Amino acid sequence: MRDFDEFAAAAAQPLLRLGWLLSGSAEQAQDLAQTALVRTYTAWHRVREDDALAYARRVLVNLHTDWLRRRPWREVAHAEPPELAATDPGHAAVEERAALIAALQTLSRKERAAVVLRYYADLSERETAQTLGVSVGTVKSVCSRALAKLRASPLLQPDHELARTTSGAAS
Repeated sequence: MRDFDEFAAAAAQPLLRLGWLLSGSAEQAQDLAQTALVRTYTAWHRVREDDALAYARRVLVNLHTDWLRRRPWREVAHAEPPELAATDPGHAAVEERAALIAALQTLSRKERAAVVLRYYADLSERETAQTLGVSVGTVKSVCSRALAKLRASPLLQPDHELARTTSGAAS
């Protein structure tokens, strides 16, 4: 089991980041990464060492899909409006990342998973297809549609309120 301990230590952060990008929630990402590692551990005797990270990523994506199916789809009312974005120029990168995460959340589950695996996890089209259990052509078309949506997303446009706040602080 020493092999698994080394694998878990090396894979924890990449799985956590993948879970965060898929879910948009740090807490959900921790749950996804931890459960993916537990399930990888229980199947460790079947998992090839050179393919262990791919196996764990696939488990994480499937867990996220299952979570979305069970998730209640309703708006949540808040007593107070959200705080205004900070205007400190040091927060620009954080705000840009937040806008990207918000834009990713507007994509469908399949689109978000394909984009995150392909461009953030830097998997090839073939590896992404294997992880998602689809064909390479499906990965290409899903990524193409998702990137077109992201390019057109008002959340990522320079004239979006978040971008104005960020650029106004820099001037």
